[in-house]
Amino acid sequence: MKQFESLRASSLYCNRCKSAMPVRERLLLVLPDKEIYDYLCTACGDSLGQREVGSSEKLMTRAAAQRARGARRSPLL
Repeated sequence: MKQFESLRASSLYCNRCKSAMPVRERLLLVLPDKEIYDYLCTACGDSLGQREVGSSEKLMTRAAAQRARGARRSPLL
């Protein structure tokens, strides 16, 4: 169940567009213990929600990215 600890939205319902739309994240605020991101509609630019990333989640994400990069670099035997 570790894969469900951190979720990122790829699309959310937009009231202006009247349908589920792809979103992009914009970093709003960096605090010592967390970062706050805003989800923006790719069509109209409206804010559709926010996501908070705690410091422990940031560390886990960085470690997973480093492991993935290391796995791609290791030669196959």
